[in-house]
Amino acid sequence: MTNPLYDALFAPHLGKATPFLHLLDGTTLTHDAFLRKAAQIGGVLDAMGLVAGDRLALQVEKSPEALAVYAACVQKGVIFLPLNMAYTPVELDYFIDNSGAKLVVCDPAKEDGISEITARTGAQLVTLSAQGSGSLIEAATAQPETTHTVDRSGDDLAAFLYTSGTTGRSKGAMLTQDNLLSNSEVLKEYWAFTSEDVLLHALPIFHTHGLFVASNVMLLSGGAMIFMRAFSADAMLEHMPRATTMMGVPTFYTRLLDHEGFTREAAAHMRLFISGSAPLLAETHELFEARTGQHILERYGMTETNMNTSNPYEGTRKAGTVGFPLPGVELKVTNPETGTALPQGEIGVIEVRGPNVFKGYWQMPAKTREELREDGFFITGDLGQIDSDGYVQIVGRGKDLIISGGYNIYPKEIEIVIDDQPGVKESAVIGVPHPDFGESPVAVVVPDGAGPDLEQITNACATALARFKHPRKIIILAALPRNTMGKVQKNALRDDYKDMFSKSES
Repeated sequence: MTNPLYDALFAPHLGKATPFLHLLDGTTLTHDAFLRKAAQIGGVLDAMGLVAGDRLALQVEKSPEALAVYAACVQKGVIFLPLNMAYTPVELDYFIDNSGAKLVVCDPAKEDGISEITARTGAQLVTLSAQGSGSLIEAATAQPETTHTVDRSGDDLAAFLYTSGTTGRSKGAMLTQDNLLSNSEVLKEYWAFTSEDVLLHALPIFHTHGLFVASNVMLLSGGAMIFMRAFSADAMLEHMPRATTMMGVPTFYTRLLDHEGFTREAAAHMRLFISGSAPLLAETHELFEARTGQHILERYGMTETNMNTSNPYEGTRKAGTVGFPLPGVELKVTNPETGTALPQGEIGVIEVRGPNVFKGYWQMPAKTREELREDGFFITGDLGQIDSDGYVQIVGRGKDLIISGGYNIYPKEIEIVIDDQPGVKESAVIGVPHPDFGESPVAVVVPDGAGPDLEQITNACATALARFKHPRKIIILAALPRNTMGKVQKNALRDDYKDMFSKSES
């Protein structure tokens, strides 16, 4: 029997007392102990009647046991559906019902609310707490520490990940064993991971970044993870001396830079810092290099594709770009209207093709046809360009494009100018309905220190940008709204300021 994902990520560690998860209480879980725990959970899945192809939805706090549920699903061929702890009951109702989940694993504190959903959908319900207790673990203790592995092929589904759903209903991206395994194999080699690596892991594991990038790469390489429930700059610095690598979102790096304990000496033994899930400001790149002497490696991925591009491990890591297409991944920039490839340097929609690209959207064949071309290219919806050196630069999301008076305005162009001004920590430019122009750009600025000189920002925009790109208003906010992975929620800003222009202001 074969099960490609289990055979590559988990089976090589059976019986090995090598360290896998270093926990903050000072204990270490070995690879073998972890797999024995996963096998017991797999036994529970068998006992509850789950078979290959069934869906398991999991909404729990990050823990070794939660990661073991993922391993058990892979071993048993059950499709794993991790869900953000921030999802509301209304959202959970949709995900559980839409996915047809046969089993839901939730935090004990949420059992009563979720039981109302599972009673209606017919799903079974068990609990798992952040401390590793709950009805799932109680049942697992009665199961043997070994279990059979279900035969699967590379084309079989391994996971569903639901998109953020900023427009319309969230879509369930169907990811196969080959999707996950091919990407992990490429990243392990591209980023030079080995069994000697120890990864600082403070990412959530309901998202592709913390689960299918960080955890899968470490499982494939045989290294260990310092497994933190959430990010804390103090904890990162406390445990950094034991680590060799770190993966994080931009917020992790800005918070480290704000900490006086993050020095060149503190980072001296780290070989690699990786950032993703949201754009990293050029200023953060520069401050990080000045502080540590190291260059953050930025990469680009999506729910539907895992990782697509990366700055090189060896070679120039170019700030403001996400590097080159990964081995095996094809990338092109196309005209959004015609789908034809654009010349190098022109802005268009990024399309990607490769073994990492998902199989389609669950129960949404029309949406799948709309975004996944017959030739295998996925229309990402991200606007980008390829510079003269071949580096890919993300300009923004297609839905973030501002069309004012018939002119296309790419927010990133304006944000670069504003972010370069004194007293500006960061900015977000959005399109707001305007009675005459259709839309007009509005800048939302987060101050730094004493704050910005608004007249200076206006003058800088006037100098650097065509008149139609000038923000008609500048709003000061203490912080930009972000989702759990650090992405700026421009849709929330657009909702907040959609009525700011009246006919008299035209």
